Parts: sequence; structure tokens; C-alpha cells
Amino acid sequence: MKNILLIGFMGVGKGTVAREFTKNSDLFAIDCDDLIESLENRKIKEIFKEDGESYFRDLEKKTALWLEKSVKNAIISTGGGFYKVKNLKKIGTVVLLDSSFEAILQRILNHPNAKNKLAKRPLFNSPKEAKKLYNQRSKEYKKVADIVINVENKSPKEIVDEIKKAL
Repeated sequence: MKNILLIGFMGVGKGTVAREFTKNSDLFAIDCDDLIESLENRKIKEIFKEDGESYFRDLEKKTALWLEKSVKNAIISTGGGFYKVKNLKKIGTVVLLDSSFEAILQRILNHPNAKNKLAKRPLFNSPKEAKKLYNQRSKEYKKVADIVINVENKSPKEIVDEIKKAL
């Protein structure tokens, strides 16, 4: 089985769905942001602050090349902007976890660990800016996706079942 890449806006639940997927499969869950943090030995927030977005995007490209060459049988949760890497389709089947901006924001705010979830996503401190970015990316996500799964009002298990059926 080849890899499955989960794309979508920040906070949509890519990591949660990846972990759920591994429960009844032989796939490993890999998180691109975790890989980048390990590579740099610092948090994404620090990378952006100290070196800027273009440096971070270069790290995503480096990660994408490594994934393409070295990783098989994995479900990979990506960062919100990872969909732009040139070799996306060579890594695996691209699955968009799709949701409205309002539902994503509510998902984060309703989480028991909402404070940390928001701290990890500083863009949500300005919902207006976050929504602007969401609107830009929404159409772009659909263009690169092999499969689109609407995740609103669904449990991680329901989402995984839909992905498996679509594959």
C-alpha cells in the first residue's frame, strides 16, 4: 500500500485522523510538522519567528523529498501549507479533510486543551486573517486532492471509514 497524505486547513483534525487510522491498519502515522521540529530541534513557531516563512517552506520541501524517497505504508498528516510541495502526488494519495472555517474554529475552541491548540496556531488570534488564508487555500486544496472528505460533525472513526471506502 502506498502512503496517504492528509491535507487541509490548520485545525481541521489531520493529526487526530492519522492517529485514528493507525488503530486498525498496518500504517504508521507521521506528522510533517513533528519531522520538521525534530530536524531543526525547535518549534515551528520559533522557526517562523527566527527564520521566516520562506525558510520554513524550504524545510517542507526537504521533508517532502525525504518522504517520497524513504517512506512507504504511512498515513502522513501535513501542515496547512504543505499541499504546495511539487512532489505531493509522488508521496502518495492526497486526501483533503474539508470543513468550513467556522466549524474548524469551533473544533479548536471546544477542545479540552483549547488554550494550547490556539497557542500552536497563532494565526487564529486574528480570525479575520485566518479566514482570509482559509478562503485562499480552500480552492487550492481541492485542486490537488485525489479524494475530498467532508469532516464536519463526524467522529475521527467515521472519517477514517470514509477514507477507507474512498480508497
